[in-house]
Amino acid sequence: MKMLNIRTIACAAFLGLGLSSCSDYLDCPTEDTYNTGNYYKDDNQCRAGVNYLYNSPWYDFQRGFFKVGEVLSGNFYWGGSPYLTFTLDGSDQDLANMSAALWSVNTHASTVMANIKGSTGPSQAVKNYSTGECLVWKSMAYFYLVRSFGAVPIINDPVEIINNQTATKQRKAKISNIYDYIVMMLKQAIELLPEKDTTKKGRIDKYAAKGLLAKVYLTKAGFSEENTTYTPGSYSYITCTPHQRNAEDLANAAKYALDVIENSGRKLETNYSDIFRGDHNICDEALISWAWRVGAQWTSQNSLQSDLFYSGFCEQGSMWGGWNGPSVDLQDAFGENALSASRQNTDTRRKATMMMAGDTYDYFYTDEPDGFNLLKFVYNGYANHTSEGQWECPTGAQEVKHLYGDAADHKKYIGTSDGRMASGLYTHLLRLSDVYLIYCEAIMGNNASTNDAKALQYFYDVRHRGISSYEKPTSITWEDVWKERRLELACEGDRWYDFVRRYYYDPQGAIDEIKAQRRSTYSNLDALYKEYYTSGNWNAADCKYDENAAVPNVTHRSFTLPLPTSDTSYNPLLLEAPEDFDLSTIKF
Repeated sequence: MKMLNIRTIACAAFLGLGLSSCSDYLDCPTEDTYNTGNYYKDDNQCRAGVNYLYNSPWYDFQRGFFKVGEVLSGNFYWGGSPYLTFTLDGSDQDLANMSAALWSVNTHASTVMANIKGSTGPSQAVKNYSTGECLVWKSMAYFYLVRSFGAVPIINDPVEIINNQTATKQRKAKISNIYDYIVMMLKQAIELLPEKDTTKKGRIDKYAAKGLLAKVYLTKAGFSEENTTYTPGSYSYITCTPHQRNAEDLANAAKYALDVIENSGRKLETNYSDIFRGDHNICDEALISWAWRVGAQWTSQNSLQSDLFYSGFCEQGSMWGGWNGPSVDLQDAFGENALSASRQNTDTRRKATMMMAGDTYDYFYTDEPDGFNLLKFVYNGYANHTSEGQWECPTGAQEVKHLYGDAADHKKYIGTSDGRMASGLYTHLLRLSDVYLIYCEAIMGNNASTNDAKALQYFYDVRHRGISSYEKPTSITWEDVWKERRLELACEGDRWYDFVRRYYYDPQGAIDEIKAQRRSTYSNLDALYKEYYTSGNWNAADCKYDENAAVPNVTHRSFTLPLPTSDTSYNPLLLEAPEDFDLSTIKF
């Protein structure tokens, strides 16, 4: 694995902060080439030493984050992608970048923790705070690793590995060991972090760690070693059999989620779409976020807009995502139909997630008198924004989340200039509404429904924000929460991981739902939308959904992504079955 590559570990361990990039929202010194010999001398330097963990090591995970979380799960159409067709193998470059980024986070977080531990200038309170942040980022990296690749090595101290020259001797730990390791790290982080972000700059605090721990427990509840078979080899994967979820883990998920909801002082944002605007980078709703910025350090920025929207949308160029978009299946879930001239708009989350024919936005193109009109942009363009002149995505929808807009929008909402493939729009990884829904599912446990008063209230709070006419229910089912998670968190890199945790205990249910998805395309949308824009006529007679599309090739092995070939070539032990890992050896 790339985290076991000597050069990667050596850079993190011995160059220290030389790779760092601070975010504007954090207390940040002048960027320079500094190291452990001349840094970590006071509280400000200690805080700044953690800053880059909020962005740079994560940069190469952005594309894998979206392709795995949304394309693989059936929420997003990406034409020709192996993530869409379940033909992914270890040679995929985005997969290799994803793996390298996650191991890089682990290595850098471990190194910063060691630097903090060895420092003498900062106060103990700030050292504790910064160490807690590192532990949460290590936990987040491992949470993605285990849900993506299944069994992986537990690398608690990368520097020790390089010193002992044991990089190619690391064996995979069992999945249950990895979840226990994540729980250990988060509990330690909770002990160290303050209840509130004392800097008021959006840093991780105790309740952010508790929210993540609730999500880990909900996932962990479904995994059972007794109901899992490991198949080693060039494509290592697990096969799970159905069983009841662990009651103790579910209770812990509910306990930590309720603690966050009732005691953190955080509230849901009133307007759903505001969460994804740059002036809400730091908000009550966001518990853990990638804190991107546009600066001299290339890997500090958000580049998702380039992958997800039309060429010409912003002045910077380098955009190629018009041919991709939210899936027909996700449109179905929102009750929308790309072949209809009228939009439902009963759920405000739809328009904040995907834009369709007829949609306009006042928060894009804020330098234009009437804001942004999708069809006008496609077929007419604006003075400084010209598209290719045709509707591109064959699903009839385009992405909204992860878009910052144009230069004027970036300046208005984020306060700085954008750049080529670069914005300062944060990516929210854990939101408060997610924690609300975690509580609903966890308190329901292995039952089919619940009438728990708090669960009903929290479910209502999430759904009512999107659908104002929604009335508080007298009971909710597992299916209600499952669908609500999809609508609430759509296109936020999370849906595939819901399928993985469902697969742990209900494998056939996960397989059957994906196979039943409408993951294909419509025909002749460009002609339909162009005529509608130019003449007002709507004639969808020649537009059909491709009913002959192949059923996704989903099997038990689909829920464990293949380890990158670059990783298994470097360490062939990764091809073998995992072993029990003695967690009593772990020291923080």
